[in-house]
Parts: sequence; C-alpha cells; structure tokens
Amino acid sequence: MKFKKLTSLMLVTAVTASMLAGCGGGSNEVSSTNSTGDNSSASAGGGKTDAVESSGNENQEITEFSYFITMPGKEINDDNEIAQIIAEKTGVKVKETWLTGQTAAEATGTLVAGGEYPDFIDSDDMSVLVDAGALLPLDEYIDQYPEFKETWFTEAEWDKFRQPDGHIYWINPFGNTYGESKATTHNDEAFWIQVKVLEWAGYPDIQTLDEYFDLLESYIEANPTMEDGTENIAYTILCEDWRYFCLENAGQFLAGYPNDGSVIVNKETMTIEDYNTSEDTIKYLRKLNEEYHKGYVDPESFTQTYDEYIAKLSTGRVLGMVDQWWNFAYTVNDVFKQQGLDLKGCNYVPLGLTTERGMENRWHTYDDTVNQASGIAISVDCKDPDKAFKFLVDICMDQELHDLRFWGIEGVDYLVDDEGLFYRTDEMRKNWADTAYQAAHRCQYSYFPQWGGTHTDGKNAMKPEEQPSEFMSDMAEPLVKCFEAYGVTTYPGMIDSVVETNAEWFPMYSFSNNFTTETPGGTAWALMGECKHEWLPKVVMADDFDKGWQDYMTAYSACKPEDFLSEMQAILDTFK
Repeated sequence: MKFKKLTSLMLVTAVTASMLAGCGGGSNEVSSTNSTGDNSSASAGGGKTDAVESSGNENQEITEFSYFITMPGKEINDDNEIAQIIAEKTGVKVKETWLTGQTAAEATGTLVAGGEYPDFIDSDDMSVLVDAGALLPLDEYIDQYPEFKETWFTEAEWDKFRQPDGHIYWINPFGNTYGESKATTHNDEAFWIQVKVLEWAGYPDIQTLDEYFDLLESYIEANPTMEDGTENIAYTILCEDWRYFCLENAGQFLAGYPNDGSVIVNKETMTIEDYNTSEDTIKYLRKLNEEYHKGYVDPESFTQTYDEYIAKLSTGRVLGMVDQWWNFAYTVNDVFKQQGLDLKGCNYVPLGLTTERGMENRWHTYDDTVNQASGIAISVDCKDPDKAFKFLVDICMDQELHDLRFWGIEGVDYLVDDEGLFYRTDEMRKNWADTAYQAAHRCQYSYFPQWGGTHTDGKNAMKPEEQPSEFMSDMAEPLVKCFEAYGVTTYPGMIDSVVETNAEWFPMYSFSNNFTTETPGGTAWALMGECKHEWLPKVVMADDFDKGWQDYMTAYSACKPEDFLSEMQAILDTFK
C-alpha cells in the first residue's frame, strides 16, 4: 500500500522563528513541550483562549478570510475559541459559509452571475469558475513552499490538477496519509446496517444483496416499531441532486469493482465498461423494485431532501441504506450519542455486499485517493492571496495547528498519559459531540488540507477517530459487541475488501467530473446524469420492472453514452 513517508510536516519557510518558539516546532523532532504546557487553567467545561501558550504574535494584524463551500455544514460562532487561538498564532481567521437552499451548481452559478467571490472557494463546479476567470492560478504559490509541494502530492498527482491552460487552480484537501495509515473508519460507500439488527439475528454472515434484504425484512416483521412506538424503516435512499449516487452506482461495487465512479475499468483488457447497463446493475435495481413493492423501501426516498434524510437517520428508525460515511456519519453519530441511541444499537456498520456469495469486493480503498475534480481555491477577489495561501499551508503542515483542529486543547479536549498517548475522558467525548460546544469551541476548518495517519511524534494518530484506544473507548457497547462478534477491530474489517494498490488512473471519476459540454463526451455525460436522476426512481417504482427498464434504456441510449465512454477510454489509454 502506498502511504506518504514524509521527513517533516513543518515548512521552515512557512512559519516564522517567533511562531516556532510558541508552537514548539512542528517537524518530526517535536518539542517535548506540548501546546498548552503545564500552565493551562482551562476547565473541561469550556476552553479559554488564554489556555494555550502565546505564539508571540498576539499583536499582529488578524485578517479574516471568507470561504464558501458548496456542501452543507455547520457554521461556528464568530468568537469560537479554537478559531481565535489559531488566529492569534497565524494572523488568519476564516469565516466559513456552507450550502443552504440551493444545489451546488445553482450556488456556483449565482456567484458567477454576481461576479463577486469569497476569498476561498470549494465547489463541485470548479471548471465553471475557471471559465468565468474567478480563480487565481496557484502554481507560483505552490512553488514557494517546496516542502508542502513535495509532500502533499507527487509530481504526477500535481499534474492531474492542471487545467487545459496548464495551471493549477485548486488543491484537494482530503485523502493524504502521513507515515503509517491508522484508518479505523470506512470513509467510502457501503451498504450500511444498524448493529441492533445484526445482534438480533445472531451476527449472521451477510455477503449478498439478497441476504441483506432478507435480514431487513425479518427484523421488520419481528420489530415493526422502536421501543417508543415509532415505526421502523427497513431501507431508505437519498436521491437529492448529486447525492443520488446513493441509488445509482451500487452496481459497480456489487460486481466487485472499486469506486472508479463513472465507469468500470476492466484491468485484464484495459477497457472501459458501462456499469449502468451491466447485469449486476439490473439485478440490483430489480431487487430494489421488489423491495419497494413489498413495502420495505421508504416511499419518501425519491422526494426527501438531504436535510430530511439526515433527520430521518438521526431518529434511529432507519435500519439500512447505501451511502458514503462522510455524507452521514459525522452528524448522525453525534446525535445518536447525545440521545443515547448508540446505546440502543442504532449505530451503522458497513457490509461489502456482492451479487453472489464468494465474490471479491472492493468497497474499501486502502490507498490515498486523489480526487482532482475539486478542492480549495483562492479567488481573484481574495484580499491577500499571499497570506491566504500561506495559511492554507500552515494549517496542515504545522503539527500544533493540526492538533488544535482535530484534537482540540490539551487539558480541555484531551489528555496525555505517561506514555505520551492522547486520550479523552467520557465528558470530553460528550462535549466534542455536542452541537453547542462545537459551535463555541471546536474549529476543524474541515475543508482545508488535513492529514490522516501517524502524528509526527510517532505515537499518536493525526485524528482522534484513528487513535486505536480512543476509537474503541468512544464506541457504545452494542457496537463493541458487534466488532467482537465478527472478530474485527475497525470498520474496514467489517467489509473485508481486497487489499490492493490503486491504479494510476484511479479514480476515473476525477476525470469525468471535469468534463464540460464543449465535447461530445462531456455533453453525453451531462445528459446521462440527467437521465439517470429522472429514470432510476421510476425504474424502482415501476409496476412492471422489465418495461420500466426498457423505457429507461431507450431514454439512456438517446444520451449517446458511447461518446462519453469513448472519451474515458482515451484517458485510460494514456496509462497503458
């Protein structure tokens, strides 16, 4: 497996000597003085901004940058405590604004139409922003920080971000591992199921789609409601906007392929295949159709919004669904913990289902995944591009700042044992999951570059959820019992995917997501998306599945998918 083996996280050119003195460094030679030292007087009930050692830069001018992300998210308070600490150390504070009431495409279009842009921006339609002249080329800025350039991506990976004019306009902030991987969660897609369902059934070996739905049916028949009388939902589907991946792309996984997203890559023949028309996809949709007519698929699946979907999951009523971890877990799991639903077995675990028993599955990706289709960009309206880019580098390359983002303040949000290992108390975990505490205190700057993997001290994990002891301590008893029953210690263990190195082209969706209607393939890609979004719900609900499928195929063929597949094949051919 490919993991980044770095020699240092701290950019000497990015941090001043005075800041180094206050931060205790950030290289592999981490100072023995931790970020708060022994002078912290903050209580566990709430951090104080004076709890962290001064960086020596308190009197520097603090610049507030705006950042718009075309994803739903939670805004933090203007006086957020950790945001203020980071501002005192870097001279930068970021006001994050998230997507509300619009699709990502609509929000991006509104920005372009208005002609005014935030300092930072992350959109699912980056090419639209490039075409509008909204983004600054980042090449020269990247070159100013050679350590960041060399460690964040390889030369080949950086080149994937270059647009037709030869410039790099954005940096994907996710998916990079420092040192050894410590992944405990499955951040990818899966069929998810509540642990209480598995416990009720005696922790069965579920490998196929049919077995999965058989279990859901049996549980619902025996347990139609929750303890409070609320009706259980066997299976729901999110179909709103671009998130309809929760419905449309399971066929590739059920056939044993990894998440190339828009196509299947046949490695034996090095050819592109269309999973939309595959036998595995037909079987998958036929099964959904059967379950829908039996009453086990949520009838609100095709009309519910993302917010309604998250609210529904958060009640603990939904037994199963297909989704990506990042799309639901960070919000839903916090609610479960606050309401005690985790103690009732409502947490979800992933299953790596296939069409037939005994097939290999590739639901979990073990390598770093470089998605070049989107990322953090600096707009042409940025008030101070040099300072903005320096902050983008510092926030991930300075270990102390990274700790503040994801661990919080020592003595307030975590403690350090005699072996130097970070840990939290039950009260700290409860605080970290509390929405009011998050708004007032926690500041992850979650769409800025960040590391997974091993802390530069060589002992801890970059993030609490990857700290083995913390990961297990934070798990409710029903989840612990489930892991023990299946003999695993992590979420990926529940899936048991094939461990393999990513191919150079992986994931192919990072290419297709940049397609525009300027080419026949790009036009076909846009039409295919519109067609699937309209027709897949109809196929699932059709009274006659075979007729519904044929009607869908007629509409799908009119999109000329062969034009799209041909352009994707041309891209794949460059890797031969």
